This record gives sequence, C-alpha cells and structure tokens, in this order.
Amino acid sequence: MARKVLVLEDEASIRGFIEINLTRAGYEVIEAESGEEALEKLKANPDIRVALLDIMLPGIDGFEVCRRIRATNTRIGIIMLTARSQEMDKVTGLMTGADDYVTKPFSPAELTARVDALFRRAGGAPPEQVGEIVQEPFLLNTRNRTLEKNGQRVKLTQVEYSIMKMFMENPGKALSREEILDTVWGRDYFGEVKIVDVNIRRLRLKIEDNAQNPTYINTVWGFGYKWGF
Repeated sequence: MARKVLVLEDEASIRGFIEINLTRAGYEVIEAESGEEALEKLKANPDIRVALLDIMLPGIDGFEVCRRIRATNTRIGIIMLTARSQEMDKVTGLMTGADDYVTKPFSPAELTARVDALFRRAGGAPPEQVGEIVQEPFLLNTRNRTLEKNGQRVKLTQVEYSIMKMFMENPGKALSREEILDTVWGRDYFGEVKIVDVNIRRLRLKIEDNAQNPTYINTVWGFGYKWGF
C-alpha cells in the first residue's frame, strides 16, 4: 500500500523540514504550497492517506481546504498545522473535519508519531469481520465502517467512527476522556485530551436530533461521556 502524505505548507523551509523527516520515516511526501495546488494534488493522487494542512495560507486557507476534502472524503486523515496557539484555531480546524492538530514549532518525533497514528487508522487496518452493532435508531456496520441512523447513512470520519464504535460497544458505561483518547488515538498520542471534547461536539452535530440537548452521547461531568438512552 502506498504510504503517501500530502504536505500543504507555503513556507519552503518548513515544508522541506517536514518532507525530510517523513521521507526518513518511510513516507512518500506530495508537496503543495497553496490550497488550490493541494486540492489538485489530491485529485491526482487518490491514494493519499494523510494530509498535513497549514492554516495560514494566501488564497484558500487550510480550514477551507479541510472543508472541501471532507465534503467528498471521510477516510483520509487530516492534521492541521498552526503557528498560532489560540484555542479557537484548534477548535475551528477540528470542527471543519480535521482529526488532529500540531502547533509549530514541533519536533520530528512528535510529527511522525501523529502521522503514524492517523496512517494506521486511515490507511485501513484490515476490515473487521464482526458484522453489525444495532442500537435503535443506529446501525453500525463494522465490516465497512459505516453508520446509519433510521436507515440514513451518516458520514463519519475515521476518528468519529472509532468513537461511535467504542460507545456502541459500551452502552451505559461512563468512559473517561483518557480512556477514549487511548482507544481512539492510541497510547502513544502526544496531544491534549481536549481533542476528545471537540470530536464529541462534532459527532453530536451529526447524530443527535438536538446537539444542544443530546440524547445519545451524554456528558459525565468532570469525567467523560456515556452512551445512553
């Protein structure tokens, strides 16, 4: 399987730094310096499994590139690169469909670990042969990793699918943020536990009848979340 990673970064020195380190880690790097070029490269290389998107770009910014990718592709892993540490940037990036974010400056080891974790998921672990988990009105197909609500397909990213699977396998059980982070992102994940909250917020917008007053994903204050009816 191709180990292709798209790197969208307009600063040549940073792009070169990322390219050298990912190539060393065994990835084939497809480079782009503008949002428009990144979208073209993705079309030309449909086997790209992970995309690193810089937020601050002339023209189409990283958020918009992320939105456009997610409109047609839920399987690719997306990491946002930002030089700014504002919480809003991170939240906006994740709400537009990113799986993770890395704040510059970052170490080669950190970046490679994040890409490895996403690649394992997006690159497709072998399909599970379990079948289906049914909890009305939801049906989770673990063979083709899809979710339906009332018979209608709900488009999920790979991270969102993994969270849903964890919830539906543990109905009524309070799951801590750390437990969700370990299961979905992996024990070697470097990032903040807050990424769980943003992904849950995004998931609620997709599956709840009213995301402000959730029925299915309930918050367990000061601890985590519970899948319950």
